[in-house]
Amino acid sequence: MSEPDSAQIYLTTPASFELSTFATTLGEVLDTVPVVCLRISLSTTDERELSQAADRLREICHARDVAIVIDDHYRMVKTHGLDGVHLTDGARHVRDAREELGVDAIVGAYCETSKHVGMTAAEIGTDYISFGPISGSALGDGTVADAELFQWWTEMIEVPVVAEGGVTMEAIDGIKDYVDFVTVGTEIWSADEGPIPALQAIIARLR
Repeated sequence: MSEPDSAQIYLTTPASFELSTFATTLGEVLDTVPVVCLRISLSTTDERELSQAADRLREICHARDVAIVIDDHYRMVKTHGLDGVHLTDGARHVRDAREELGVDAIVGAYCETSKHVGMTAAEIGTDYISFGPISGSALGDGTVADAELFQWWTEMIEVPVVAEGGVTMEAIDGIKDYVDFVTVGTEIWSADEGPIPALQAIIARLR
């Protein structure tokens, strides 16, 4: 497992994948590298495709004591035995998700770089807040979640904080002392060296 003071790894799936191939790869990754949670982040809205992925990946994760959540589709959580939901629109649906899923489910919220949205989501019931991107300009205007934001959050707010988006080695160096989890997805699935060496390198950098 990760050292106690190190941020832990929170994986996301690719936006699209061939289920049987990805399932095999995921199992190999989880058998090799310490991961606390997997998030299903498929771009499709096809319920059948989402359901198949949820059922197959849940089996792989739960067999290894890894939690599994899904982006936004909180009404699928109970049906497919998932552990919770990650809301990509800040605080907007936190109350609805919590009411639907109950107190034991994981409810997380991505809040871009907004302290205000993060605090609102935390106050109404999230288990964690996610800020990002930590490098690049995924928001379109060049805004990034910098070390100052994460440091402020950890000093002022008890709710765990996650860094996600634009995870580079340089960005990790700036935020690693202030985050509880780092979300990793395309950074490893598309890596030339393969996902396991890429993830091992990220974990080494976090330490």
